[in-house]
Amino acid sequence: MLAAHLTQLDDGLPPGLAETLAVVDGVDDTLTRGLARPGEPDAAAWAALAAAVGGTPLAERAAEAVRAATTGALTDAHLAVLAGARAALLGAAHDALLHRLDEALHRSRSPWATTPPGSATGSPFDATPSGSPSGTAPDDSPGRAGARAWLHELALAGWRGADHELLSGVAAPVEAALGVPALRRLAVLLDGLAAELRTGVAADPARVPARRWADLWARAVLLTAGAADETAPPEPVSGRLLPLGVDVHEHDTAFQAQLHALLEPAGGGTVRLVRVTVAAAKVATIVGPAGWRLLEAYPVLLKALAERRSVTVTDMPAHGGDLRWVDERAALGDPADPFATARVLLADATAAATPPLQRHPAAIAEPVLAEGRVTRDGDGALLVDLGGRTIPLATDRLPAAGPLTPALLAAATACVGLLRWDDGRWLLQPLAVRAAVRKQTVEAHNGDWACGVTDAKVAKAEARAGDAVAVLRERAGRLLRR
Repeated sequence: MLAAHLTQLDDGLPPGLAETLAVVDGVDDTLTRGLARPGEPDAAAWAALAAAVGGTPLAERAAEAVRAATTGALTDAHLAVLAGARAALLGAAHDALLHRLDEALHRSRSPWATTPPGSATGSPFDATPSGSPSGTAPDDSPGRAGARAWLHELALAGWRGADHELLSGVAAPVEAALGVPALRRLAVLLDGLAAELRTGVAADPARVPARRWADLWARAVLLTAGAADETAPPEPVSGRLLPLGVDVHEHDTAFQAQLHALLEPAGGGTVRLVRVTVAAAKVATIVGPAGWRLLEAYPVLLKALAERRSVTVTDMPAHGGDLRWVDERAALGDPADPFATARVLLADATAAATPPLQRHPAAIAEPVLAEGRVTRDGDGALLVDLGGRTIPLATDRLPAAGPLTPALLAAATACVGLLRWDDGRWLLQPLAVRAAVRKQTVEAHNGDWACGVTDAKVAKAEARAGDAVAVLRERAGRLLRR
């Protein structure tokens, strides 16, 4: 069934997608070189950006910001508009690709709810020269103002011009932002961007992940300008949560688990596709399965992942398809097989609209069930054969904090995964696999080690390496007692 759906994705790219991404690439090249001394290629790239949003409400502001970028008169407000115009182009590319995917999968999706009158806090594009939303009190908190200034300096220097002094300057705004709960997402983002720049530029100055660093920079700029995913109060939801799989994101400065699940509403109604995201800041020495220790504040969620059980949620806050997890409002339920859940309920589930700040081609992650044998192409890469239609497996996305390995994927007969768009093609990122190993059927899920490693060899290696989380907590406790 999935093969029949996916053949519709082979009809070529959505109209205008290649041209849109080319405009973004031009802007990203200017950010790599820096905006301090714009040249002719930079002026052409910014002019293309202004032309691309010429028929939108951003047209006038974008034209003004582009003039400032090419004449050396940039303000924080101009940077917010440029970052917003770039985000708008990538959001349009996201919407075109997701619409094509929804049509192929016959997946229904709720429309984006417009902001109720009076509930918004202001647009980041209705900005005064200081970057504060028009008609509101300026937000000059040390965290936000410091982040805004650092991002401005970084844009002027460019990725290749970011030296040790500039990158070290992020410490003060990060520390200030961490002290404000509403700014902690910004703090982690800034810390991660600086760490990547520090490592990446030093390792190989010739190889710059321009799209990724520009994405992180633009998101941070919009956050400092007051942009937010949610502008309306959350709605409380209740029902039975049936996990499909967990996407584990590991970074030197953060560990995140994002559960994709189906929600059966209490009292009946349409089954909904939802996500639960929990995260924690960390240091580079905490790697692999030890990352789960950082999420011990969510015992019900971790146990549900490790034991593959359903969860009953009561009045859990929800913004569209994203549940804001409150462990006290969750209770463990009966065992729930993710493969059975996907086979029976996934096809008729309704997906949620994507929040504006998350609209990016790289953010597309749609759960699917793929049943078929795994083969290799001429270069040895793994593909799922769906009966005449193959789709590559994203083996580079396998987390070290889970039991999935390329060898296990090679023996897989079924996979619950996420369809993703990556570098001009669709890929399947495995979250759980069912495989034939030594004539026996085995299953492995990314969340199997949420409550501890179950593989004896990996557990011994972890024991030899020592418990980095316990050591760091003990040292932190000693420092606080002094």
